[in-house]
Amino acid sequence: MNVEWDGSAAGPRCVVAVVGPTATGKSDLALDLAKALSGQVPAEIVNADAYQLYRGMDVGTAKVPVAERRGVAHHQLDVLDPIEDASVARYQSAARRDLDDIAGRGARAVVVGGSGLYVRALLDHLDFPGTDPRVRARLEDRAEAEGSRALYDELLERDPAAAGSIGPRNTRRLVRALEVIAITGRPYTANLPRQEYVRPAVQIGLDCDRQVLDARVAHRVERMWEGGLEQEVRSLASPEQGGVGAGLGATAARAVGYAELLAAWHGELTADEAREAIVANTRRLARKQMGWFGRDPRVRWLDAGSPTLLDDALALVRAADAGSLPEPAAEPVRRSLGS
Repeated sequence: MNVEWDGSAAGPRCVVAVVGPTATGKSDLALDLAKALSGQVPAEIVNADAYQLYRGMDVGTAKVPVAERRGVAHHQLDVLDPIEDASVARYQSAARRDLDDIAGRGARAVVVGGSGLYVRALLDHLDFPGTDPRVRARLEDRAEAEGSRALYDELLERDPAAAGSIGPRNTRRLVRALEVIAITGRPYTANLPRQEYVRPAVQIGLDCDRQVLDARVAHRVERMWEGGLEQEVRSLASPEQGGVGAGLGATAARAVGYAELLAAWHGELTADEAREAIVANTRRLARKQMGWFGRDPRVRWLDAGSPTLLDDALALVRAADAGSLPEPAAEPVRRSLGS
C-alpha cells in the first residue's frame, strides 16, 4: 500500500521513535514512516542502536545498506571506529544536535533503535554527571581490597533504591553509583532518567509473539551468516594489528555476533557452537529489550506482523501531532515477550 501523510494534524511535528526488540522490523517501519510522512515535510532517520554507531559493523548489526535507504537521510550511523568505546553521554549530545538540525530544516525526525538507554538519553530528561579519576580509582581499589560487598553496603546506606537496583555483585555499576554520589552530593537515583520528554515525541513499539520472534531471530542469523558475518568480524578483528580482537574495542567486542565469533577464534567455541550461541544470545537480547521498553507506559505497542502496521503507526503519529493521544496507563502493559 502506498500511504502518504495528509498533513491535516495541527500542532507541532513530534519526534517519532520506533522501538522494541531486535528482529521485529523496526528499520523497515521507520523507512516506511519516513517516506509516508515526507508527503508533508521531509523526514530524516536518527539511529538509536549502540552498535550501528560503528563503522564496518554492518552485517552483524543488520544495518540498512545505503542502497536500501530509499533516499532518506540517516544520522548517527558509522560515526565511531570499532576500537573506540561508545558513550551514551556523547551520543546524547550529538544526536540531540541532529534533532535540532532536522527541526531547523523544517523536517521530521524518526528515531529508530533497540538500545533502550540511548533512546531515553535522546528523548528524555537525563543528565550525565562527569567522572573523577581519583574518586573512581579509590573506589576501584576498595573493591579490589574489600570486595564488592563493601561497596554495596555503603551504597545501601547512602542510596537504598540504587543498591536494590544494582545488587551486590555488579562492581562496575557500584563504583559508578558511589562516584556519582561523591561528585554530585546527591543520591545516584536522582540522576536517573525521568519519563519526561525534552520535546514532543511518540514512541511506537513493535510487539511480536515469542515463537514468531524466535523464528525471525534464527532466520536473521542465517542471513547474516550467508551475508558474510564471519568475514566481517575477522576483518574488524584485524590480525594485522596484533591478533584476533585487536581491532575491536571493549564495547564493540561485546556485541552479539561478534563476541561469539571472537570466542570461537580464541578456541573457546567451535564454529557450530558460536552460531548456536549467536541465536540464543540474540533471543536473550530481545527479551531484555522488551523488558526495558515494556516498563515505559508511554510506548504505544503495535503488532509487528499486522497487515495494517503502517496505517496504525501513522494514526498514532497523527494523534500525537494533534495532542489527542490518550494518556498512558498508570501501569505499563506487559507485552508478549515480557511474560
